[in-house]
Parts: sequence; C-alpha cells; structure tokens
Amino acid sequence: MDFIRYAESAAQLLNADLSDVDGLVRHLAGREWLHDQCTDQDCEALRRFAADLRPVFEASDAGDTQAVVDGLNHLLGRHPITPCISDHDPSNLHLHVATRAASVAELLISEALLGLANLVCDLDPTRLGVCSASPCTNVYVDTSPNQSRRYCSDRCSSRANVAAYRARQRAGQL
Repeated sequence: MDFIRYAESAAQLLNADLSDVDGLVRHLAGREWLHDQCTDQDCEALRRFAADLRPVFEASDAGDTQAVVDGLNHLLGRHPITPCISDHDPSNLHLHVATRAASVAELLISEALLGLANLVCDLDPTRLGVCSASPCTNVYVDTSPNQSRRYCSDRCSSRANVAAYRARQRAGQL
C-alpha cells in the first residue's frame, strides 16, 4: 500500500466539490471503474466524513498531536477498515483496503483513514496542514524532508509570495 498516496487522497477528498455525483466523479478521475457506482448517498456520506476529518488536519496544523491521534482513532472506530494483502504483483506484496466495501464512500473513507493512520505513525502527527494562503482553506499532506510545506498548491504559494513581495515594496515606499 502506498500510504502517502492514500493520505494525499484524503486531503484531496476534503478539498473536492462533493455537492453532487458529477463532483464525485471528477474527484475520481483515473478511477473510471468506480464512476458508475457513485450515488448521491456516497456524496452525502463523504461530505459528513470530510466535516469529521477536517478537525484532524486543523489539529495537526496547530501542532496538537494528541488531538490528531484522538481524532483519527475516533474515526477509525466509527469506520472500521478491512485491509488485505494485494498480490496483483507477486514481487511487490502490499496492503490495500478490501474491495468488498459496500459503497464508493466506504472505500474512499477506508483508504483515507488507512493512509492517514500510517502516515501519522510512520512520519509524524503534524504532517497534515491547512493552506496558509488567504482566503484558501484547502488542506494538504506535507511529505517534504524538512516538514516545511505551508500551502496546498504551487498556485497558492506563488500568490502568497507575490502578495508578500508587494507588501514589502509598499512598505519600502513609505
């Protein structure tokens, strides 16, 4: 299992427009085999999950490791995961979420929680963040070697850097 990919997909899930099935299908680009299974109920379940998961990212961003652990443990209790060893490549055995999930939402929630739990255990509970660029509220997973990520995307980083540069220029003219 590529737990970083699962963790990053958790952040993408929180940043996605899940207001309708079309938004969920857009979020699942590259996973076309799931598109026909998407329902309004999946969207509703994923919106509820995103609302429950967001405080974990906020706690991590604030450096509150206990709240991250408690929040993930609470969600893991509410959404039990069934991992299985994948042998589709016998030379590279790894974990996946069992494909017996009853819905697209259950699959995505399980992948997100398994990825985040592994990331928190293997890297650090403070590797999740909320974009520092105002007014962006997107979340991200920080896999940088020195844990220096502050923005959800290059676009937000550039916008914040340009704004800071212009502010310094204005301050220098006074």
